[in-house]
Amino acid sequence: MGGLFRKKASEKENQLRKKRETLLTSQRKQEDGSGSRRADGSQAAAQDRARKAEAPGAAGFEERAAQTDVNVRSQEKEAYMIRCPKCGKMVNRDRVARRKYICYECEGYFRVRTNNRIRMVADPHTFQPWFTDMPVRNPLSYEGYEEKLREAREKTGLEEAFTVGQCKVFGQDIVLGICDSRFLMASMGHVVGEKITAAIERAVELRLPVFFFCCSGGARMQEGIISLMQMAKTSAAIRKLDEAGLLYCTILTDPTMGGVTASFAMLGDVIMAEPGALIGFAGPRVIRQTIGQELPEGFQTAEFLVEHGIIDGIVRRDALKKTLYFLVKSHQGKEGEYADFTGGKDFHFVLNEVLKEQTWNVKPAGAWEKVKAVRRLERASACDYMASIFDYFVEAHGDRSFRDDPAIIGGIGFLEGQPVTVIAEHKGKDGKECQRRNYGMPMPEGYRKALRLMKQAEKFHRPIVSFINTSGAYCGIEAEERGQGEAIARSLLEMSALKVPVLCIFIGEGGSGGALATAVGNEVWMLENATYSILSPEGFASILWKDSSRAREASEIMRITAQDLKLLHVVDRIIPEFGGADSTTAEAIGGYLKEQIMDFLARYQGLSGEEIAAQRYERFRKY
Repeated sequence: MGGLFRKKASEKENQLRKKRETLLTSQRKQEDGSGSRRADGSQAAAQDRARKAEAPGAAGFEERAAQTDVNVRSQEKEAYMIRCPKCGKMVNRDRVARRKYICYECEGYFRVRTNNRIRMVADPHTFQPWFTDMPVRNPLSYEGYEEKLREAREKTGLEEAFTVGQCKVFGQDIVLGICDSRFLMASMGHVVGEKITAAIERAVELRLPVFFFCCSGGARMQEGIISLMQMAKTSAAIRKLDEAGLLYCTILTDPTMGGVTASFAMLGDVIMAEPGALIGFAGPRVIRQTIGQELPEGFQTAEFLVEHGIIDGIVRRDALKKTLYFLVKSHQGKEGEYADFTGGKDFHFVLNEVLKEQTWNVKPAGAWEKVKAVRRLERASACDYMASIFDYFVEAHGDRSFRDDPAIIGGIGFLEGQPVTVIAEHKGKDGKECQRRNYGMPMPEGYRKALRLMKQAEKFHRPIVSFINTSGAYCGIEAEERGQGEAIARSLLEMSALKVPVLCIFIGEGGSGGALATAVGNEVWMLENATYSILSPEGFASILWKDSSRAREASEIMRITAQDLKLLHVVDRIIPEFGGADSTTAEAIGGYLKEQIMDFLARYQGLSGEEIAAQRYERFRKY
């Protein structure tokens, strides 16, 4: 399709160049008196022309030629200008194309043709199309439908609204499917549904991950109930992909609506969207007409869906190919392979002399001093440690049903080449961030997000590292309305049976069931000044003694420190803080943790999922 575009542009350019040359030649003839109006060459005629050229208001040949150039260039410019769908400005087509069809004025996204999309993500000349000769279907014998399909084919050069095939992304084989809105608004009829289903079946046979770029106006009206059946058919096929343990990822583009949204577009292991894409089941116009409801600003945009926990995140086109490669590499795990470190296990942490001296000079702290220390905003967070532990980390969002809870961060990190699912409670670093993250107190949707990502890790044989730092689960009205107790209980149930290694690290506060909900691990570690308790010392004193001012006393008898819990066999290992877990020691603590986590993963290398789950069960069975 790009070659066709360049050919048309070249033809247009030649036409305009010929027009410019014709205009200039005509003006030269007029100025020189050529043709039927040529003068006899007398000096008088020449002087007369000179006087006319110098007369006030008269333009000389050069001026008129320059104006002609301006006019022609203006025409050329108009021929290469297109209107941005977001800001409405006229922008240069070539410049927009070089930016992967992103407006340079407002960063708005243009809709992309199938061949251009292939060029964006596939290695050159690797895309091999599948199922290019599926017969036309008109199941309702709808009058004029075949003609409409014929017109769409002629207009787009496509056989149908969905193109699918096999290609490589940085050398990795994938199945790539693309919806094209130019073909009957990428509506889903029998052929589209059949292509999707057949492609998934072939992907299962070939053991390949599947990536679909989705856009659609919904069901194809001309096929009626048969179109509706495609929703069930494609969803059933995706179940086969899931059972095979293969990655299915969808990228939602503008617009993705109706039956496509309510079927294969929303069933990905990973769901991403392009910035600003319109995504929903019922469109804004339908909602207004049906129930007369005013819609909020930004309703049903990609950003709206991230905030409401429906999709994992937003991906820009300039990062699209690298993101697909990252997803392929991070979902290739095999049972028993949990320590596949790049270049072998050759990382070794070395403590510098300054931190050694700082560690020696630290005075032992009591339980209450540790409680106060872990509550400081200055204390290092999970994000601080992750920067030293993982090569890079990509965050995933949402519980797929209500909201993305910022109190819990979740995603995939690479540890010396080994993909790891990471879960972390995060309180925030300043007042504004603490408010946004609810001071690290998760809502039900936070626990459901964490559990979703842990189940995904189990499917793709990724080990899990969970960082715990919360005063407890949020106990407000909204949390109770959305089932806080059920969310915690479900997390405990599912974590206990995960068939991959789970490491839980308490880096700050560990408050009650809200902390335990992400702390059911094969091993549990604690930083030396972290705490872990049935509830806060203030709450303990209030319940047992009716006096919260006795919190200090309560902290001493509750046995909530890492040292106490090690003696109780609740904790397996104590992690040194080298003088205190803050900005000056975070990198060192992270480096130490990195080496220890690599050792942990090596201990579980070669074990089956059943063996790992059984070991975790026995660990908690002893209490």
